[in-house]
Amino acid sequence: MALITRVSRLFRADMHAVLDRIEEPDLLLKQAIREMEAAYSEDEQRSRLLKHELGQLESRQQSCNKKLDTLAVELDICFHSGKEELARELIRRQLETEQLSEQLHNRQQRIQQQVNELLQRLQENRVQLESMRQKAQLLDEERQDSSLADYPEITTAAIQEADIEIAFLREKQKRSQS
Repeated sequence: MALITRVSRLFRADMHAVLDRIEEPDLLLKQAIREMEAAYSEDEQRSRLLKHELGQLESRQQSCNKKLDTLAVELDICFHSGKEELARELIRRQLETEQLSEQLHNRQQRIQQQVNELLQRLQENRVQLESMRQKAQLLDEERQDSSLADYPEITTAAIQEADIEIAFLREKQKRSQS
């Protein structure tokens, strides 16, 4: 029983090694980096859009506040003039504007929360992306080192003085015959 377990483990390990060789981890890592960069860019774009929308909401909120100030002044004028019917209409508009202002405020809070979450995720992804890039760089360096190790005669070949002298004599002889 133990022998069968050992053989099955050995077979599984060999299959995993074969699959790792077939998959080429450096290519998979580079593809993962490209996908992470694309997702990071999309998140950055979304962040910019949300910040733009937040700016627009703030502008509308300021506009509502100005309108409420104007309505308050107009209401004072209506009450001093005894125009209650006109004051009722202004109160209706004031209530609508206050309601819109509250909706804008709620929307601003939701978007600000989304922006904060997105910025946090961007920071985490930036760290993870940088880590993946460093791994890819190490893998490339290891591959370059191993490719140089495959051809040790190229890197360790030294030219001897005798080799230079023989090559010199050959070249001299070729030129003297011509």
